[in-house]
Amino acid sequence: MKYVRGFFAFWYDFIVGDAWEVAAGVVAALVFIGVLIHSNQDLAEVLGFVFVAAVVGIVGISLWRE
Repeated sequence: MKYVRGFFAFWYDFIVGDAWEVAAGVVAALVFIGVLIHSNQDLAEVLGFVFVAAVVGIVGISLWRE
């Protein structure tokens, strides 16, 4: 059980780390874009670029605040 707990603790620290806002923003962007793609398949190519722009924006805002 110690190894399982250590494994998940590593990934939590690696993904969330000090900037939990970035991790939450990326998850929110994934959910939002997933809902949009589910409703309209024709937007799939465009929403890929929107996702990249959202991640860059989220990271940029996080860095600007620091």
